[in-house]
Amino acid sequence: MPAGFPWRLVTFDIDGTLTRGHGWTPIAAAFGRTAELERTNRRFLAREESEDAHLRALLDLATGRTVAEVEQVLERTPRLAGIREAVDDLHQRGATPAVLTHNPEYIVRWYERTFGFRDGWGVGAQGVVAGRIEAPGPVSADKLSGLAGLLRRAAARPSEAVHVGDGWADIPVFRAVGGGVALNSGFPEVRAAADLVWSGTDLRPIVDALARLTPRP
Repeated sequence: MPAGFPWRLVTFDIDGTLTRGHGWTPIAAAFGRTAELERTNRRFLAREESEDAHLRALLDLATGRTVAEVEQVLERTPRLAGIREAVDDLHQRGATPAVLTHNPEYIVRWYERTFGFRDGWGVGAQGVVAGRIEAPGPVSADKLSGLAGLLRRAAARPSEAVHVGDGWADIPVFRAVGGGVALNSGFPEVRAAADLVWSGTDLRPIVDALARLTPRP
């Protein structure tokens, strides 16, 4: 365990957590597919569409585009302030900051490069051939498989990890680790499942909040 800091691994969701609003909204707008995004969001929030089906619909919004085109959208996506500084602070405290997300690998790697995350796991399976994004295959929105991989690579026990997220899929992760933080979540179920409910437009203060959070056994 890092000296003076209670967490060895700190994982962050991306969409709605690091981003202000859903990260796929500007992607859909850039590629003229907003109506499709609104349709899948409406069905998902009404519980008429499964998490897997919703994830597949999101990934499909980028099908046929290049990774470079998506990265241009990521550059201008509204996000919380202070992400790089918060990640650097976690590094200095001896923790491994990582992203744990439904996003595909090409988005995960962009966040790692841009903000200095030490690791990342995206459960959204979507191939890239010669820089162009393929249609998604069978997908599983289960973040627990990604969590297991991140724990293994960080040499951390579940009780030494804390997850920061905002959505329904983050609840099982909260329960599987030593702490869960609901960040800017609009879902009562997510806030109720978290050990800490936090809101703000700057990520930097959350590091001190994590330092004060006592891990569950």
